[in-house]
Amino acid sequence: MRAAVISQPGSVAVGERPDPVPAPGGVVVRVGACGICGTDLHIADGEFPPSPYPLVPGHEFAGTVAAVGEGAPGGLRPGDRVAVDPSLFCGHCTPCRSGRGNLCANWGATGDTVDGAFAEYVAVPAANCHRLPDSVSMRQGALVEPLSCAVHGVRRIGAAVGERFLVVGAGTMGLLLQQLLQGSGARVTVVDRNPRRLAIAADLGADATAEDTADLDDERFDAAVDVTGAPQAIEAAFSSLRRGGRLLVFGVAADDALVSLSPFRIYNDEITIVGSMAVLNSFGTAVDLIGQGAIETAPLLTDALPLEKFPEALDMMRSGAGVKIQVVPGAEGGADTGGAS
Repeated sequence: MRAAVISQPGSVAVGERPDPVPAPGGVVVRVGACGICGTDLHIADGEFPPSPYPLVPGHEFAGTVAAVGEGAPGGLRPGDRVAVDPSLFCGHCTPCRSGRGNLCANWGATGDTVDGAFAEYVAVPAANCHRLPDSVSMRQGALVEPLSCAVHGVRRIGAAVGERFLVVGAGTMGLLLQQLLQGSGARVTVVDRNPRRLAIAADLGADATAEDTADLDDERFDAAVDVTGAPQAIEAAFSSLRRGGRLLVFGVAADDALVSLSPFRIYNDEITIVGSMAVLNSFGTAVDLIGQGAIETAPLLTDALPLEKFPEALDMMRSGAGVKIQVVPGAEGGADTGGAS
């Protein structure tokens, strides 16, 4: 099969890989669409320590079951359309046993620690497959994984009717979080340096938009979400909180990054700071939200490239072009890419 391979940091090419076979309890999925995430850039640059090389990346994907392994649960059959949770939790460590598998001591993920879906086919556990409604396209299905991360994030921070939220960052994740928060009844202000993305946020119902938190006239918020991972943005989001406010650190920062926050404010104003790591019991909810049309996907699904252009897709992601850039391995063969509305 054809697959995008990162042979070592800085070396990315599309070439031939052996066809995967389903493991016991697993399936092989013919990839319909796979989204590019910031993590993929970190893997390409050698900045994601869990990743081995060579590696086929790709963890935001949907496709069609092509083969089913012995003892696979869930009654999956060839031809079933699925979105796939990339999480590979061990199930035995203390976090897993306490219901926090996303903090697994032996954490792994399809596309991050084992070969993923920037390929024609990928082998995955059958238990990680979630059937897609017929109304959901493959491109929408590949948006389930990032949406499931956003669902977990909103559960972590909480949101109530009438609360005022600040979302810093209007990429895919920021725009998904915005929609979820608005769906909870919150009023959302979105900050991003990209005017085109701010326009999308406004079209999606943002209460206000700005290119810098400094442009908000010292407005104070009940809660703030940083989606950038940039220390200065995190500090600005913290500074924007009213007394009793909450801060969600959602964006992925470098592991050695540091921020400067006032411990007196945290104490005196009872500021709550939480993090959100990946997916936790949120995948099914994300499938339902997209299937019900509760999330507008069309403004987010801006670019679809064939597998052979994976290196160019990475470059587009780096440049900030588009919103969600996806690779569609079967595009030239009639893959299901429509219906992204």
